[in-house]
Amino acid sequence: MATTTKRKTKAQSTEEHALSYFEAVKARDLDAMIAHLADDVIEDITPVGILRGTGEVREFFRELFAAFPDFEFNVEQATSTAGTSAIQWRATGTFRGVPFQGIEPTGRRVEIRGCDCIEVEDGKITRNTAYYDGAAFARGLGMLPQTGSGGEKAMLAAFNAVTKVRSRFASPPR
Repeated sequence: MATTTKRKTKAQSTEEHALSYFEAVKARDLDAMIAHLADDVIEDITPVGILRGTGEVREFFRELFAAFPDFEFNVEQATSTAGTSAIQWRATGTFRGVPFQGIEPTGRRVEIRGCDCIEVEDGKITRNTAYYDGAAFARGLGMLPQTGSGGEKAMLAAFNAVTKVRSRFASPPR
């Protein structure tokens, strides 16, 4: 009986590395997370900003985990090509720990969905661009009113009133 060796494609290897990284996120294991990253990694978390290097990434996630003590993270779907993985995920947690990104804890439960585009070179994540709905996050925290609520209608009415007043006093376009 002949044995065959199945070789991993670069896409499979990339996806396994990305999923292993997210297992470390799910476990809230900062050391395991950082072990997956290149020293000069770029984490572009679109609603937050760009983190450069493992030190900034570690500090961001340390603060996140401390702010949301019951943080849960689950991967919903993954797809990969050679060198790049797109990972769709869902995260939940209650904001009852330390301040996060300058925001005091509200005690509210937040649920967000997102997608990370991860680039892997030589077995290390070199870049990650994370997308999630920052407005949904702010609504979950209580910083923005819920969609369709009276508060949202009042906020939109006030915004539109200010916009109309500004347009009356604005210089005509050239």
